[in-house]
Amino acid sequence: MRDEQPVVEFIPAWDLNQFAKNNPYEKEGYQLVWADEFNRDGQPDAGKWRYEEGFVRNEEFQWYQPQNASCRNGQLTIEAKREQKANPNYTAGDKDWRKNRPAIDFTSSCMLTEGRASWLYGRFELRARIDIRNGIWPAWWTLGISKPWPANGEIDIMEYYRGKLLANIACLGNNNRPEWYSNTFNMDSLGGSTWAGKFHVWRMDWTANEIALYVDNVLLNKVRVEALTNKDGSGFNPFKQPHYMLLNLAIGGQNGGDPAQTSFPSLFEVDYVRVYQKK
Repeated sequence: MRDEQPVVEFIPAWDLNQFAKNNPYEKEGYQLVWADEFNRDGQPDAGKWRYEEGFVRNEEFQWYQPQNASCRNGQLTIEAKREQKANPNYTAGDKDWRKNRPAIDFTSSCMLTEGRASWLYGRFELRARIDIRNGIWPAWWTLGISKPWPANGEIDIMEYYRGKLLANIACLGNNNRPEWYSNTFNMDSLGGSTWAGKFHVWRMDWTANEIALYVDNVLLNKVRVEALTNKDGSGFNPFKQPHYMLLNLAIGGQNGGDPAQTSFPSLFEVDYVRVYQKK
């Protein structure tokens, strides 16, 4: 559990002025409260993002490191590479999958706003292009700031693996297992590689009443917040607390599929991330 108070980072006045005239949601009462347009070359803004490092979750193949994320020409690129080096945490015979792998075969990045910014409700928007080849697992998602997973709540605004685009929301279900509210869309039905070759806009509208997930203004999933109360008798609803966001490009693991025949590097290209809230 985190003891820190939730942080809401408001972008500087000059940035607000820059986008105020182009706010497409002003008539709905939204104002831009946080954004990264990635308009700086080099590493992403350390005031907005930090990084996971090492082998982290889901028995994924990639070793997370900051240097696989970079900005150029107004775009963030998270790059997954096939490269081999020694696992510095390797311990022969250890039962922990993070330690019993002698080598690192892939590297990538996971960026998150934890400790930098978090939000309770709002309209979240991402414009990005994803790689849909075998073994590739890009995601844009949120986690609640309090309680361990899945009791903290998870929202997968954009997730792709093994030919499927997903829109997921999870809370704590019975028997301390995650309770998923998921919709899955076959990539072939969306347009396959032609669709994936273009940038698309993913959006979440999160209010006190419901969470709705979209791509290109098409509704993918909608769930009532009241249905998402944890099923452990605590009465705690993880979607009535602030969440922070994560951007990552994973490889393989429990869900990502087999990258053996996939050429690398693989790119997750992000034009912008924006958060709007009601005035």
